[in-house]
Amino acid sequence: MKIAVSASSGRLGHAVLRALLVETVADNVIAIARSPEKVQVAGIATRSGDYSSLDSMATALAGIDTLVMISAPVGDWDRVLLHRNVINAARQVGVRKILFTSVIGNGQEQDTWFWGTQQVNRQTEADLKSSGLQWVVARNGLYLEMDIRHLIHANESGVYRNVGGEGECGYITIDELAFAIARLAQSDRHNGQSFNLVGLNQSQAALERLYTARDSWAFAADGAAGEPSPEMAALTDSARQAFISAMDDDLNTADALSAIFDMVRGANTRLSAGAPAADAAAVQLGTAFAVTSECDADAAFKDVLAGAGPQDIVEFVSVAGLPALIHLRLRSE
Repeated sequence: MKIAVSASSGRLGHAVLRALLVETVADNVIAIARSPEKVQVAGIATRSGDYSSLDSMATALAGIDTLVMISAPVGDWDRVLLHRNVINAARQVGVRKILFTSVIGNGQEQDTWFWGTQQVNRQTEADLKSSGLQWVVARNGLYLEMDIRHLIHANESGVYRNVGGEGECGYITIDELAFAIARLAQSDRHNGQSFNLVGLNQSQAALERLYTARDSWAFAADGAAGEPSPEMAALTDSARQAFISAMDDDLNTADALSAIFDMVRGANTRLSAGAPAADAAAVQLGTAFAVTSECDADAAFKDVLAGAGPQDIVEFVSVAGLPALIHLRLRSE
């Protein structure tokens, strides 16, 4: 079965292509883009296809069974028409199924800047459902990577600007979306359904608290010497064990995040009360995110960590005198 990903030269397109290659051989995957040379996923065939041209898309979709149609970017053009060109081209050349990457919404966007974007996607959903093709709608949540970029900019400028406040959002990473989209595209079990692909509700303010806490601890730990207090050692060890236990419990991310925020509150309370600098040095917030898109570590490094089992990990004492974990393969290399 040939699966194509259109508008595949962007971040989501690249992620979906990589996710598909985990599940099927490269010969079954086709990347379609207006500028195919921008597709940087090795081993797959590329085709030129432009949403603005029905004929171009018909040529690109020849012989394709299933299409992952990534929505056209927001801009000064008719996105509804662009999407219709893709759907009509698919019908013309015999594509059997389309998965459309839409966008989430709760029906209360009418007075926000998000309204226009959401309405275009809803119209495309309706067009797809009436096309006579098999279909799946994957409504993407907001990319966590975008807010991380805002936080990084705030760190550089010294000012964090955010209109969201404590408003919560089901943030999700691009790789998580790609994981779900690849599976929905390859299985017919969920055809004819719409899915809201979102993560746990978190606010921008909650994400900012994690970054502020991390920076505050780093500042307080500067020049630290000696051992952390028994109370701080107990706090960090308890948080680590709670995090590991939650993730071992079928990836219970809600409890895992709760363990992190409990540690943040406890550590901040102690440091505000005048705890020694060694206590700040004992708090490490980062390992939990080492395999996520937020971390800029090499993909091969992330793969090693993500695939680690209990037999792969050993505990040792770091140069700072603190307990640490290392993967046996990373140690040997």
